[in-house]
This record gives sequence, structure tokens and C-alpha cells, in this order.
Amino acid sequence: QVQLVESGGGLVPPGESLRLSCAASGFSFSDYAMCWYRQAPGKERELVATISGAGTTTNYADSMKGRVTISRDNAKNMLYLQVNTLEAEDTATYYCIAIGVLHGMDIWGTGTLVTVSS
Repeated sequence: QVQLVESGGGLVPPGESLRLSCAASGFSFSDYAMCWYRQAPGKERELVATISGAGTTTNYADSMKGRVTISRDNAKNMLYLQVNTLEAEDTATYYCIAIGVLHGMDIWGTGTLVTVSS
């Protein structure tokens, strides 16, 4: 069974940094590209970053480029998202996604909530 479990969210003051984690299981992790999306309250889902299966290629949303880093540890079946200099506008639920992992369909985790507030 394909499963993605995010962690690392919480209440964070503006200007701080946060590292989100996603534990993957049930599939050959290194064979699949992964990405992070986020959804702020009342807004549409937004792609944050993607990473290739080997971790050698990354892409970032223009709105967050320079403040986020996506990475993965294929030996541990873990995906990460480092977000620096957090702003109130970063308040959202962050999801990790395994791209095309289930008969071509993407699988989403349940998300982790990040709230940026003083």
C-alpha cells in the first residue's frame, strides 16, 4: 500500500525556518519523482517544488525560489522541504506527492499544517 506521511508542521514565528518531512512506503521510492504542494486557507493548491527520482534535478515555484529547498534521502525513503524566512503568506497545509506512482496516478499525503504567526 502506497503511503505518504508528512510531519514537521506547526506554529512558527515570521522569519524563522522549518523543515518538513515526508515518509514514503509501499513503493520503490527512488524510481519516482516527488513534489510538494501547499494550500493556503481559501486559496487553490500551489506547486512548491519538484525533485527527480535520483534527486539530481529540482524545480521551484517562482514565488518561493530562493527560500525553499527540496531534497530526498532515497536510502531512508524520505522527502524533505526546507523553508526559510517564513512569512505569514506561507501559512498553509503542505502536501507531499508521489508522481505517477499508482498506475500513473499521483498519490498525496494527508498534509501537515504550517502556521506562521507571532
